[in-house]
Amino acid sequence: MEKRQIRKLKRIINLRNFAIDVIRIIIGTLIMSIGTTGFLLPNKLSFGGMTGFATLLHYIFKFPIGTIVLVLNIPLFLLAFFKFGKKFGIKSIMGTLFLSLFLNMLENISAITNDRFLASIAGGIMVGLGTVIVFNSNATTGGSDIIVKYIKRKFPTFKTGSITTIIDTVIVLANIIFLKDIEIGLYSAIAIIVVGRVIDTAYEGIGFSKAIFIISKKYTEIAKTINFELERGATGIYSKGMYTNTDNMMLLCVVGRNEVSYVRKIVSKIDSKAFMVISNTREVFGQGFKS
Repeated sequence: MEKRQIRKLKRIINLRNFAIDVIRIIIGTLIMSIGTTGFLLPNKLSFGGMTGFATLLHYIFKFPIGTIVLVLNIPLFLLAFFKFGKKFGIKSIMGTLFLSLFLNMLENISAITNDRFLASIAGGIMVGLGTVIVFNSNATTGGSDIIVKYIKRKFPTFKTGSITTIIDTVIVLANIIFLKDIEIGLYSAIAIIVVGRVIDTAYEGIGFSKAIFIISKKYTEIAKTINFELERGATGIYSKGMYTNTDNMMLLCVVGRNEVSYVRKIVSKIDSKAFMVISNTREVFGQGFKS
């Protein structure tokens, strides 16, 4: 295969992956917006972050909440570009734009429930799930999400949800001070805890990376194909089949959860008799993973 064809195929694959990420960003921000406008906003609750600060300004000045979110995030876009690269910056801008658009579109919908306790739980779950979907697209919705990613880069052992909770608590305290309603603060605190818990569970607890062990005589071809199609590396480990008493090479490949099906297809296509073991990995650090 010519180099020109290889580059063309890589561009197609990258474009496909980018399109999938955009769809995820749209879905994630829509879920976040429904949780905010359907549960939190009508009950004057906040889950913190820039969107939480935007709700405070919305309550006080009656400005459109989506527009406020967009304006507040402009300085943080620069941080995203300079610290995390053009691709991350572009997708984060898209996340913020979609979130702002959906918030403005749904701002005047009727409250799904007027029970503040139920609103804090349901709204927190939806905002947390939406945030996880956006995070899994290697993007953010701006605001504290960018700050959280920056802190995670400096202190990788810190939990994403815990950092989010600290930042959000500061914003909610500001809500209590300006709105002078301690009950709003208490229910907002519940929403914050729920958001942080959902993020920690879904993004860092359930959304493990996957370690795949592959035993096949065609390990070279499999490794090259995985590297070409998924841009993931594979490590060769010398092994020995105790039943057959033969030496072999076992591949270790770590991929994202959404990439497992692609690896299985690649391996099955090249060697239908290959042996694979797929397991969860709690955390992975390095190129292409957490940093």
